[in-house]
Amino acid sequence: MSVAIVTDSTAYLPQSVVDAHGIQVVPLHVVIGGTEFSEGVDVTTAQVATALRAFRPVSTSRPSPQAFLEAYEKAAAGGADGVVSVHISADMSSTVESAHLAAKQSPVPVRVVDSRSLGMAMGYGVVSAALLADAGASLDEVAAQALSRAAGARVVFYVDTLEHLRRGGRIGSASAFLGSALAIKPILELVDGRIRPLEKVRTSTRALARLEEIAVSAATSSGDGSGVDIAVHHLDSAARAEDLAERLRSRVESAHEVSVVELGAVVGAHVGPGTLAVAVSPRPAARPSTRSDAEPSPRSAAAADGQPPVEA
Repeated sequence: MSVAIVTDSTAYLPQSVVDAHGIQVVPLHVVIGGTEFSEGVDVTTAQVATALRAFRPVSTSRPSPQAFLEAYEKAAAGGADGVVSVHISADMSSTVESAHLAAKQSPVPVRVVDSRSLGMAMGYGVVSAALLADAGASLDEVAAQALSRAAGARVVFYVDTLEHLRRGGRIGSASAFLGSALAIKPILELVDGRIRPLEKVRTSTRALARLEEIAVSAATSSGDGSGVDIAVHHLDSAARAEDLAERLRSRVESAHEVSVVELGAVVGAHVGPGTLAVAVSPRPAARPSTRSDAEPSPRSAAAADGQPPVEA
């Protein structure tokens, strides 16, 4: 069976990895000062960071069902017998709803997967699903792989301020921090698709140190010995992200990859400049053999075009 993979732009996968596996990426939208842009197409994270610092209105919106239907039709036209469509948590966005509506009209069967995650925690699940699809697995097997790996990731993050999350309605119980936001540097985590408070520290230096310790602990206690992949996400904080990634590379022996991946416009609009996040994703117990094994690996392909290396 030929299974195609569709995801959305909040996976933040390097283009080299998308191209290597024929993954289709449907963009979410960001609206800056009344003008709508497509993430990854005609807006940069720098534009979003600048707008947020200038207190310009920034909001986001899901892709239309038609955008997903076009992706599914393209997959069918390319010879796919089915599609696995993997997306940002339904508690973060209504993107999954658009995918479900489109799936009803698709010319081939579609399994829509609510990853209950976002960023590279979801992206690693997408790539693992693509590898399994390359190996000839069934539609249900590929969907299960995507969900399993995404669900197994640990995601923790630090924000300079909760104000952007508050404005976007994404903080839930983390609103308890707001009363003392000026004195507190919050560490948050993503649990079953929702943001919740994890710890409160007094300085950004301590917050970053705690991110490191939590990530090391998650990496050393995760999985079955197959190792982990780690992504350090950031928005307009590249130097701090690189420093954190380098420390994790030296401390986590089980890490196959520790990549630095900038957050895109959509997630960036909700977390704000200065955000750092770490996704620790245990690898599946057995990596399937794929028809792309003879081709350049995502690591080497990514390095060749300047993108962050990503494996799964």
